[in-house]
Amino acid sequence: MKSMKILLSVLVLAFFTNLNLSADHHTAELGKKAPDFTLKSAQGKTHSLSDFKGKYVVLEWVNFDCPFVKKHYGSKNMQKTQKEMTAKDVVWLSICSSAEGKQGYYEGKDLLDRIKSEGSNATAYLIDADGKVGKEYAAKTTPHCYVINPEGKLIYAGAIDDVPSADVNDIKGANNLVKSCLNEAMAGKAITTATSKPYGCGVKYK
Repeated sequence: MKSMKILLSVLVLAFFTNLNLSADHHTAELGKKAPDFTLKSAQGKTHSLSDFKGKYVVLEWVNFDCPFVKKHYGSKNMQKTQKEMTAKDVVWLSICSSAEGKQGYYEGKDLLDRIKSEGSNATAYLIDADGKVGKEYAAKTTPHCYVINPEGKLIYAGAIDDVPSADVNDIKGANNLVKSCLNEAMAGKAITTATSKPYGCGVKYK
């Protein structure tokens, strides 16, 4: 009986250990090939990361109802950054990993209307309601940004800028880390800041 209890304890421990490992599992690593994914856009079009091979790609985790996201969209800072970078042939993918029924989740006409009202200049707004892609990239906050180079390697992961606040007034004095990374990479320079601690609302996973 004692041996059975020990065996049961070991099995329970193994189960929860595997559960935790599964929850924390991700494959995106700085300096390595970014994992491919396929998601549908707000317009119902399918996009794969591999479609944009040979281009710089920005992944921006978004939740329009998050105060930190509102800081950057309400001030037009995010839209200006999107427009400036896409004008340089950068692909900008906004990804929403909010689960159905949770903050930031929209679908159909409501989603299209919200994107329009926010004035997004992203190449596409992608829906990741099951959270698979977000967890693969270990996206923790909105916004949480990633930059992938034309060779498909992840060269930046972290915050949109270096002032972690929801105060619009802090944007002016902040260094836009995504923009800096892209400009340095395009100029053939070393990336000054390749990683930073993301700030914002926690991603609303299911």
